[in-house]
Amino acid sequence: MENTKTLAEYRFEKAAQCLAASKYAINQEDYHTAANRSYYAVFHAIRSILALCQVDFKSHGDVIGYFRKEFIKTEVFPKEMSKIIGKLFDVRNKSDYDDFYVIIKEDVKNQHDSAEYFLGEIRKFLDTQTGE
Repeated sequence: MENTKTLAEYRFEKAAQCLAASKYAINQEDYHTAANRSYYAVFHAIRSILALCQVDFKSHGDVIGYFRKEFIKTEVFPKEMSKIIGKLFDVRNKSDYDDFYVIIKEDVKNQHDSAEYFLGEIRKFLDTQTGE
């Protein structure tokens, strides 16, 4: 169990680093990078929870699907968090892969704020599970 706690904390720290990078990118007016980092902050936060479950997946879709099934559908976390995942995923994909996708500061700031809320909820959960 100690290894799963260590892995969960490692993954959450990675999530926190992505969130900080998103904030930095916003300040640099690099909105595509900020959208990418906000999504990855949430993705790594989800994987921190999966570490406690001792499961992991190769695809983003499987990671997100498992989290939604085991933690959103069962109301461990509010349904709002599922919407956040979907929005962040969609914007990140468009920002990364659509050549002429334009994201404005207000939208990317909302992305960052949503990711920050998401990480806060995951942190609270991890603290209850790891005895922090």
